[in-house]
Amino acid sequence: MAEGKRTDGTRTPDRNRNRSRNQDRDRNRDPGLQPERTRLAWRRTTLACAVAASLAGRQTLHGGIDPVALVVLALVVPTWLAFLALAHRRIRAMNVPRPPVLSPRTAVAAVACTLALALLGAAMLR
Repeated sequence: MAEGKRTDGTRTPDRNRNRSRNQDRDRNRDPGLQPERTRLAWRRTTLACAVAASLAGRQTLHGGIDPVALVVLALVVPTWLAFLALAHRRIRAMNVPRPPVLSPRTAVAAVACTLALALLGAAMLR
């Protein structure tokens, strides 16, 4: 639809002009920066989860080995490994100029792992 006047006297937008602006912006975008920042964010989060898992193991050994601490530690390790696998898969997906969008399933799994680590860490401090 070309730009023109409506019956009420206002102008209609020129959609073709807006579309060409968006295409120019996409062509000028540096595809390397945003995926690199996302890759670094996944690595930082993975490191934070590794620290949380290590502290849970340290707390178990330092506070005395009791059945509750062993169960919590037995849940922390696979949770951390699951998050590590998710992060590694996402980091590898970021190696292309136009990486795919994060799937809702992966996002929910990453959030679930993060929340599980937080809750298990809180259970360790009881």
